[in-house]
Amino acid sequence: MMKEQSARAFRITKIEWMIIGITLVLPVIFNFSPYFQGLLIFIMMWVILGSSWNLLAGYTGLVSFGHAAYFGIGAYAAAIPFMHWGISPWWGLLTGGIAAVILGYLLGIVVFRLRGPYFALGTLATAEILRIIFGEEEWLTNGHTGILYMTTWVSKYPYYYIALALALGAVFSVKYIMRTKSGFYFLSIREDEDAAEALGINTKKYKNVATVVSTFWAGMAGAFYMIYMGFIDPEVVFALHNISIITILVGIIGGVGTIWGPAVGAVVMVFMQEMFRSSFFGLAPDWVSRFHSIAFGLLVIFVILYLAGGIVGDWKLISRKLKSIQTGEK
Repeated sequence: MMKEQSARAFRITKIEWMIIGITLVLPVIFNFSPYFQGLLIFIMMWVILGSSWNLLAGYTGLVSFGHAAYFGIGAYAAAIPFMHWGISPWWGLLTGGIAAVILGYLLGIVVFRLRGPYFALGTLATAEILRIIFGEEEWLTNGHTGILYMTTWVSKYPYYYIALALALGAVFSVKYIMRTKSGFYFLSIREDEDAAEALGINTKKYKNVATVVSTFWAGMAGAFYMIYMGFIDPEVVFALHNISIITILVGIIGGVGTIWGPAVGAVVMVFMQEMFRSSFFGLAPDWVSRFHSIAFGLLVIFVILYLAGGIVGDWKLISRKLKSIQTGEK
C-alpha cells in the first residue's frame, strides 16, 4: 500500500516529461552563445532557490526573508575547505546542503517560537548577522576580500546540466513531499497552526521537516554558485536584495504554493533583470538600466492586484482573459 502511494505521489506527467526533454536539448539545438548559456544557468539556480523558499513559505506558511543565510552558508561550505586545506569546492555539493540544514535546524530552535512578521524578521536578522560575521572574521573567510577559485571548465555546458539536475531535483522533491502525508500537514500548519496542533499534528516536527528540505536546496544552490562563479564574498552571497528578495519575487510572480511557479518566476525574473541591466540588449538608452528596481516593484504590484496566485496559480484566469480578447477582436 505504501509503495503504491509513493509511486502515485512521484508520477511525472506528460507535460513534465516534455519540460525535461526541452531543457535537456535546448542549449544544444539552438547553440546559444556563452552569454545566453549563462542566463540559462542562472535561471536554474533561481529555480532551486525559488522552490526551496516555496516549500517553506508557500506550502508551510513560514515566510522567510533570510534565505540568503542558507545560500551563503552553502557557498562558504564549499569555499572555506578550499581556502584552508585545498579541498575541491565540488565537495560543496554535498557539504553545502548539510551545512545549510544544520543552520536551519539551529535557527528553528529560536525562530519557530515566533509567528507571522516576527518569524520573517527573525530570518532576515539571521542573514544580516551572518553577513557581518563572515565579513569581519578574516581568519576564517578572508573577509570582504572574498575567496577566489579557478573554475573547472571554460565551457558552460557542464555547469548548465549540473544546474538543471539540481533544479529538477528541487522541483520534484517538493512535488513528491506535497503528495505525501507530510505535505498535508504542511498545508494544515499554513492554514491554522493552532487548529493543526489541536488535531494532534506535531507542528514543530513538521516545520523542522519543511525547513530541512528547504534549507538543503538553498545550500546546494549556494555551493553551486561558488563552483560556477569561482568567487564569493559576504556582500554577494548574504545579500538581502540580490538573494533573499529576488528569491521571494521568483515565488510570488510565478505562483506561491504551486509546484512549477518558481520555475516560471525564475524565467521571468532573470530575463527581465537582464533586459533592464543591458538596456534591452542595447536597443534602449543607457539610462533604462537604472530603472530595474522600479520595474520589479511595478511588476509585483501588478501581480498582487491582478494575479494574486501568480502566473501559474492564476493561469486559468490568464487563459480566459486571452480568449476573451481574441473573441472581442473577432
